Amino acid sequence: MLTITGDNKSIIKDHRGAIIDYTKAIELDPNDANAYYYRGHSKSALKDHRGAIIDFTKGIELDPNNANAYYSRGLSKDSLEDYRGGIIDYTKVVELDPNDANAYYLRGFNKIILGQINSGCLDFSKAGELGEKEAYESIKNYCQ
Repeated sequence: MLTITGDNKSIIKDHRGAIIDYTKAIELDPNDANAYYYRGHSKSALKDHRGAIIDFTKGIELDPNNANAYYSRGLSKDSLEDYRGGIIDYTKVVELDPNDANAYYLRGFNKIILGQINSGCLDFSKAGELGEKEAYESIKNYCQ
């Protein structure tokens, strides 16, 4: 029930209130992977990316097949300029969901930032094949 209340607060952008509700839900059920995941989202919305990463990681420990948790943790790592960590998370997303165009696209950007141009361009290409239209613009800008 507290998870639902937290979800409602998150929808209306009361992220601080949502964090309180998710924290209570976790106290009642420390194995509630969704509560960690959604609390991580609220922390991320408040720019607490380190706190978000901790929650996403705990959610992943409890539910290692949640591709969304890896994706969200990758975004938080990107916000902290941990591009290698982002690559690891986006790679896991692609393992769990090989049709996730966004994961390929973001992994490609991280690789470009780290100087892995050829590999990044391959990810852009795959993202484009899977429907990410911006990938082709990125190929023009970074892969020519």
